Amino acid sequence: MMDGPGMLRKRLEEFFSVQLEKIADAGLRGRVLDVWCAAAQEGGWSPDDLKAIPFTLLTETHGIDLIQHTIAVTEGALGLASAILEACSPPYEIEMDWLIAGGLLHDVGKLLEIEPAPGGGFRKSRAGKCARHPISGAILCARSGLPEEIVNMVACHAKEGEGRPQRIETVLIHQADFATFNPLVMLEKGLLID
Repeated sequence: MMDGPGMLRKRLEEFFSVQLEKIADAGLRGRVLDVWCAAAQEGGWSPDDLKAIPFTLLTETHGIDLIQHTIAVTEGALGLASAILEACSPPYEIEMDWLIAGGLLHDVGKLLEIEPAPGGGFRKSRAGKCARHPISGAILCARSGLPEEIVNMVACHAKEGEGRPQRIETVLIHQADFATFNPLVMLEKGLLID
């Protein structure tokens, strides 16, 4: 029988199997999983909890969970990178392994920012009130020894990155992140035309 941490890692490998397989560097794949496992354990989440966590507390998610959002953002950032590289010769390089790792890790800090609410649902945790997920996620990534460039992607993918130096991968993750978030906010406000 597999122990808690072993089961947790196995479930995360299953959730992100398609994206993880796209990372050529096996060591980087392992560190991405290490960070997710550390965040889940520190946040007190079991393997079964991971698919229940909403990807945001800021708007109605319509059932989109943190795992689904993470996959959508990662694939969206990859799609943007592919479109750019197919359409032109940009004056910068896109490090695809880093882009995938950054996409998979951009919201890992939410495992510390969110907690179950008494009586059901979810709320912002004390840790989340002290430091939003880009900060806690960047700390988790730095602790694991990930490259500073990936720490930048996690730290700067949201409003914390506005006006800050960013990798091109950070910009792509930011755009993919808001492409998944903004339509739900617009839907809630009645601004999304159907």
